[in-house]
Amino acid sequence: MGFFISVFNLILYQPLFNALILLYQYLPGHDFGIAVIVLTILIKIILYPLGAKGVKSQKALSSLQPKIKEIQEKFKNDKEKQARATMELYKKEKINPFSGCLPLLVQLPILIALYRLFWRGFGQNQLSFLYSFVPNPGQIDTTFLGITNLTQSAVAKVNGISYFLWANIAIIIGAGIAQFFQTKMVTPKQESVKKGSPDFSKTMQKQMIYFFPIFTVFILWRLPAAVALYWLVVALFSIVQQYFIFKPSYHAQPK
Repeated sequence: MGFFISVFNLILYQPLFNALILLYQYLPGHDFGIAVIVLTILIKIILYPLGAKGVKSQKALSSLQPKIKEIQEKFKNDKEKQARATMELYKKEKINPFSGCLPLLVQLPILIALYRLFWRGFGQNQLSFLYSFVPNPGQIDTTFLGITNLTQSAVAKVNGISYFLWANIAIIIGAGIAQFFQTKMVTPKQESVKKGSPDFSKTMQKQMIYFFPIFTVFILWRLPAAVALYWLVVALFSIVQQYFIFKPSYHAQPK
């Protein structure tokens, strides 16, 4: 286990830590929140090809929904044939149904590294992770625009009394709202089915549109607000990315 932790620190924790410190020191204003935002954008730019590939895969899957629906209706009493016909359709169209999940799998270890980074703080012990070419900043102010401390969660305890940190809560709720629109954009629009024949896949998709934002808020509630800020910027970046990838489809829709 120690070996894997060392590799994780070497590949993810240290590079992200040093990049954040560099941005904090050299960006005008020395604002910790701005440094988090810029770091997030840089990460998304680096991962852009992978993210674009995942979005395009989701778009392709969306365009196949009518054919998948036909297969489900044709083999509604034989799940094995239904699954086989669906996989043959994916193979014919040269679509990997799991490629859309790859960006999420890649971002998960980054999210864990950022959680460790913000949770462990920026004391002298952590500053020992700095590379030799990165100057030691000394004391780091972890506030965002002078309003809130991003290393704290939505609720802070002072002398045993809990206080809501409304600025952090606003960031968390903003991340949930952005997650809603991001999920809604990639959810395929399905034609209504005949009366009396419930479309369980459509019902599930509608539920997921609301489940993901609620789950996002639930997860971020007890995490450092810097993680929520990262999540918010990722969601906003993804919305813009998806808009330009889906733009021809939007223009093609009847008005």
